[in-house]
Amino acid sequence: MPPAGQFIDGAFRPSTSEATLDVVDPCHETVLAQVPDGTAADVAVAATAARAAQPAWGALTPKERSLILLQIADRVAEHHDLLVNLESANTGKPFEVARDDVASTIDTFRFFAGAARAITSQAAGNYAADHLSVIVREPLGVIGVVTPWNYPLLMAAWKIAPILAAGNSLVLKPSEITPLTTCKFAELVADLLPAGVLNIVTGTGPVVGAALAEHPGIDMIALTGSVNSGKAVARAAAESLKRVHLELGGKAPVVIFEDADLPAAASSIRAAGYWNSGQECGAGCRVLVHESVADAFVEHLVKEVSSFTVGEPGAGDDVEIGPLVSRPHFDRVRGYLERAKDAGIRAAVGGSALAGPGFFIAPTVLVGLDSDAEAAREEIFGPVVTVETFSDEDEAVTRANATAYGLSASVFTENAKRSHDIAGKLDAGTVWVNSHLVLATEAPWGGFKGSGYGRDLSIYALDDYSRTKHVMHNHGR
Repeated sequence: MPPAGQFIDGAFRPSTSEATLDVVDPCHETVLAQVPDGTAADVAVAATAARAAQPAWGALTPKERSLILLQIADRVAEHHDLLVNLESANTGKPFEVARDDVASTIDTFRFFAGAARAITSQAAGNYAADHLSVIVREPLGVIGVVTPWNYPLLMAAWKIAPILAAGNSLVLKPSEITPLTTCKFAELVADLLPAGVLNIVTGTGPVVGAALAEHPGIDMIALTGSVNSGKAVARAAAESLKRVHLELGGKAPVVIFEDADLPAAASSIRAAGYWNSGQECGAGCRVLVHESVADAFVEHLVKEVSSFTVGEPGAGDDVEIGPLVSRPHFDRVRGYLERAKDAGIRAAVGGSALAGPGFFIAPTVLVGLDSDAEAAREEIFGPVVTVETFSDEDEAVTRANATAYGLSASVFTENAKRSHDIAGKLDAGTVWVNSHLVLATEAPWGGFKGSGYGRDLSIYALDDYSRTKHVMHNHGR
């Protein structure tokens, strides 16, 4: 377990509050640990430390910051098994998922170590007579970060790596439900970073998250979380006109045409709809399949979903579906299933909670839905995939886009022209063709509409966490 306290100015220190929050094991419903229930005063202390540390960190050359990011990646790799076990214990993730999270964390730091040394800007030149324009890219300063409970370590890395690469310092609030690997990460890399560059304050969103958004000494707030959290952060940030970066929810449509490879599509949804127990904002959770092949596709999908092994991580490497993360979230997902049943929607497989301790929901496929059904419209965020039918391309595109979200989507077809055309019409930040939920650190991740704005991963993230300055020299003689 990580040390107790708030990680501020390079060390774990007592919180300004004696109150604590329980961290619960979702497999057994027992308390794993307690963390400080932080306050706005903790945020203020951390922001002061971050502000003091940022100028020296920002003044380092890209090469110097890059070498430190590579050391961080190596340090995470050295403690791979420890972080996998801690992540699984806190979240209930199967080891397969936790290993992927840690491996992706390492890759994220290694990518941004390279990207820090390859930032591109407009070329210097005489854009006005006798005046040389030079475009300089500068750090923003101090960044406030709020990360979610579904990928605690990886989402922290998605923020920390580009923020540090661009020369900023930060204050990060992990989810109070799953804070352990983020705090452990801070302990592991404390000797690699100058004191104050990275600060972690645990606590709740309405207190610590709000303080980060409101603090006048924080230059930007970056959040991965729910739509409601994003709205609250944006409202609070407006008072000081700080920049806002939001990666919010999703309800990804998967459009399957009559010429698609149905077994391959079902296999893809097996992974993309149920990875991390469906607690994934990009999950392929809303299938729109052509009416002529709907029955055949559902048969393939039910066969795939029926093959899942559900259990706690310690039950073995064959476990693919773990519990949901908390009692409130378990009750929320179970409520969606119960209301769907009451509305006459049929579960082709699953459809209920599993007996026994822990927050387990059976992997579920709901069929016979109308597009206006609650389960088809709202983000359930559990191991639940809905299946609707359509009759033609225009209807498929219209219904796929008829959602408040715009994070991701996919299209399955063997027709190359159709795939290009439909992908261009789908209103989402990422669109896959004949696959879903395949990510690359080199490619941007972020959404449209209610899914927020700003981009994680890729060189575009460095744009979000830096600012451009135009310096013009009069060289007329």
